[in-house]
Amino acid sequence: MSIPSNDTILEDGGECGALLRAMDWSKTPLGPPSEWSPELRTLVGVMLGSVQPMLVLWGPEHTVLYNDGYAAMCGNRHPGALGRPFRELWFDIWDEVQPIIDAAYEGRGTSMDDIQFIMHRKGYPEETHFAFSYTPVRGGQGSIVGIFCACSETTSEVMMRRRELQERERFLQVFELTLGAIALLSGPDHVITVANADYQMLVGRSDIIGKPVREALPEVVNQGYVELLDQVYRSGVAHLGKSTAVKLQRKPGGATEERIIDFLFQPMRDLHGQVDAIFVHAIDVTDRVEADQQQSLLRSELGHRMKNQLALVQAIVNQTLRTAPDMAAAAKSLGERVQVLASAHDLLIAGSTGSATVGEIVRQLVRLHDDAAQTRFRLSGESIEVASRPALSLSLILHELSTNAVKYGALSGGEGHVKVRWGREAGPEGERFLLEWEEVGGPPVTAPATMGSGSRLIRAGLAGTVDSRVALEFAPGGVRCTISADLGSFQLER
Repeated sequence: MSIPSNDTILEDGGECGALLRAMDWSKTPLGPPSEWSPELRTLVGVMLGSVQPMLVLWGPEHTVLYNDGYAAMCGNRHPGALGRPFRELWFDIWDEVQPIIDAAYEGRGTSMDDIQFIMHRKGYPEETHFAFSYTPVRGGQGSIVGIFCACSETTSEVMMRRRELQERERFLQVFELTLGAIALLSGPDHVITVANADYQMLVGRSDIIGKPVREALPEVVNQGYVELLDQVYRSGVAHLGKSTAVKLQRKPGGATEERIIDFLFQPMRDLHGQVDAIFVHAIDVTDRVEADQQQSLLRSELGHRMKNQLALVQAIVNQTLRTAPDMAAAAKSLGERVQVLASAHDLLIAGSTGSATVGEIVRQLVRLHDDAAQTRFRLSGESIEVASRPALSLSLILHELSTNAVKYGALSGGEGHVKVRWGREAGPEGERFLLEWEEVGGPPVTAPATMGSGSRLIRAGLAGTVDSRVALEFAPGGVRCTISADLGSFQLER
């Protein structure tokens, strides 16, 4: 049916305007446009003149009229849906939409920023999202005659936000899985926006997210790290630190603890190329550095021990000849002791004792010095297994103590002896290994004027252990040495 020339209500409107003009409205519940109510004519005019997706439902049959913006959301159901009941257009989601339509026809409008549907508008099921408002329209008599809907499809925006969230979750997973301490500092104040578990463990606190570095880690301010961050932020040039000391207050109210770290401050840039954040990656290498230092000391002391071998052999020869009943017995005893000395040296060079116990290490040492005829060592202790690294350190320490005892202490004459006791002891932080060395009956002892390499080796403690402690006392009656360490680390390889 053609539109009267003086009826301009369906003019313009793009494709949908042309389709509406070409329709035979006499076959629809609405009738010809010239007979439409003023309310419907006004709304249709507004709809066709708008670029925003708009929909009009009219009459008890919910007859559908919409513009080009809404047509894009209809998929394959456009243009057949024009002039048809709304239920035929959205039959696949009618159960979800009907309560909203019924509410509008009862005078209650509805507005939603996001509603999700599974639609089949393109021949396959797809997740869709929309923002819309359904407004009831009243006729001249005050009754509800239709619904006006302004809406927009937000599916692409929702999917984009979902992808961004997934990417952020993956990003955070990478943060957590990356070896070492990871953090992201945002803005010129270096606000900690992300920090993985290793970072929180390194600094000793978890309440740092959302705080500037100056506030979250005040102890690093005077150490120059904030100034370094400022420099990286201003210059855009990364900074790499190797084996750098940092003092951290890892326990609330406690003293600062020095850790050695390898770290990277990497500037991050926004879409305009401006630095807006700094990526921090740090690895705590304290244990490795200490182990390297300990190994360096051990290697140096092994060389020193080689030089002392001749002196020790000479002392063993003198002691053997002094106490042996005849030359044959002396030769036999001397040969055995030199063989034990060679075995002990092999043990030190290899740096491993397998499943050795403290008692085996001590008794190997005793066989170098003790005679069957006179007991120079008084031993007491339980069976305690020891890992290879602390076993090497313990062998060296006992070696040094016994060498000094032969040269200057209780084993230098014929009357003195050494008490060696070892075992476990309970401490406030758990069980500890304890060994006590006490020289008795030797010449008077005086403390050396300077600390030699042997004393440094003894005081270095047991490599590979946690909280190793050594007390070396030059008492007038004889040297005393107490060695202790965390039992777990003493027995397990680290």
